[in-house]
Amino acid sequence: MKVLINAGPWLTVPPPGYGGIENVVATLVPALRERGVQVVLASVGTSTLDVDELISVYDEGQFTELQKPYNQVMGIAHAHQARLVAELRARDDIDLVHDHLEVVGPAILAALGGPPVLHTLHWDLRKHPDFYGAFPSSIAVNGVSESQLARAPDALRAASLGAIHLATPLTDRDVPAARGEHFVVMGRICQLKGQHVAARLCQKLGLPLVLAGPVSGRNTPAELDVVAQNPYHPLYGHPDVRYHLDQVSRYLDEELVRWVGAVGGPARDYLYASARAALFPIQWDEPGGTAVVEALALGVPPIGLRRGCLPEIIDHGRTGFLADSEEELAEWVLRVDELDPEECRAEARRRFSPSVMADRYLELYERVVRP
Repeated sequence: MKVLINAGPWLTVPPPGYGGIENVVATLVPALRERGVQVVLASVGTSTLDVDELISVYDEGQFTELQKPYNQVMGIAHAHQARLVAELRARDDIDLVHDHLEVVGPAILAALGGPPVLHTLHWDLRKHPDFYGAFPSSIAVNGVSESQLARAPDALRAASLGAIHLATPLTDRDVPAARGEHFVVMGRICQLKGQHVAARLCQKLGLPLVLAGPVSGRNTPAELDVVAQNPYHPLYGHPDVRYHLDQVSRYLDEELVRWVGAVGGPARDYLYASARAALFPIQWDEPGGTAVVEALALGVPPIGLRRGCLPEIIDHGRTGFLADSEEELAEWVLRVDELDPEECRAEARRRFSPSVMADRYLELYERVVRP
């Protein structure tokens, strides 16, 4: 089978740091190729993932352009997709398109009428109600959790072939790190992730906490200071910047609670693997939960609020704890040592390895290509 996987024009595959969809593609593709699938990747030219072919419009990722007004950047996704369409029209050896480009992907591919398409939904499905409410019947979709699909409009749910949980290559790696005393919240600093809840909780309990992740593309405290000190900076009013400055920074003391900026590569894995637990005080119905899966793979017990996909990923009392309130979350944090890190690792290997995800996608590929 030859599959064209559309990762979009936003970041390289794999991404240099933050990049949820691109990390999923970078995890899936090697496992697919091990199973004999040929992969044509539609991404940006500087992507380094080993594939059979790479097609692109842009050499560099266009993610930073998303901070600009829509009428200035609306052509980026369409230019990328036009290149993909031209490729599909010029050849007849693509068996399936596995699309990951939000809205623009399925809209254009449905109009093209080319090879069969599987579109993976990575986001909150309450967005784009007019589009999803009349989703094209020629496109098959899959979700990344059952809770995500349960909130989908009827037309989108009718197109769904089910949910495939995200995976992490960390299930196949040994990250040597002695377990420390700090707790960690890993991910983009934003209201939805609830870093302010974790910071407030750890300040109250006297527990060390490390917040790791970018703020609106600013990767270090020094970079964010440039924005914070200039009310005329284009990012000064950005919701993530305001969230950090108004709700998170009040708890930062550089001793007990720290924000270390974005952390990538081995340093990120070590920071995660050495944590006593990972906190997920999410303020929305998280659809995928990549960071939860990564924590399990590293033997770091996840403790979070009972929302979104977390109850599907965490087995309460065995591989993590789930709470219904901030007060209950504090109670479980104090009981984290009751959880066995090896149980977390075993669960990740069993359910969230790249091999498991690839096998599930191959099943869906077959259903789409040979209905």
